[in-house]
Amino acid sequence: MAVRHRLFDSGRDGVWGDLGLLMARVSFSTILIWRHGASKVPALVAHPVEFLDPLGLGPAVSLALATFAECVCTSALALGILSRLACVPLVINFAVIVFVLHGAQVPGDRGELALLFLVAFTALLVTGPGRYSLDERFGRERTPS
Repeated sequence: MAVRHRLFDSGRDGVWGDLGLLMARVSFSTILIWRHGASKVPALVAHPVEFLDPLGLGPAVSLALATFAECVCTSALALGILSRLACVPLVINFAVIVFVLHGAQVPGDRGELALLFLVAFTALLVTGPGRYSLDERFGRERTPS
């Protein structure tokens, strides 16, 4: 009976689900900062700014918004600070990449990684950061002792 319970346990009520959310937050955020976000920071001060402008906001604004999402928001998400709010710019950023830049033609295209990030950050937006986050620590109501 214990084996059956372990195999079919959804993890909703235990620490394993929260541990999985922690791993997802930290790993996706770290990979995004390391492989994409950090390389955009020096480009912010370059003249002229060379960056894609998919929404017609101008290359400098597009770069600033992408850098904010990929550096600041991912750092907040990794720590679990204002996690759901931090996911909103990330979801918007990757939705633009998948649906505007790649035209939603992801299979066999270079947009698979962007789609993966879009799905991951959308899932974290829906689920929240889990128990192992600063949101949980500061958001809990304290009972007087």
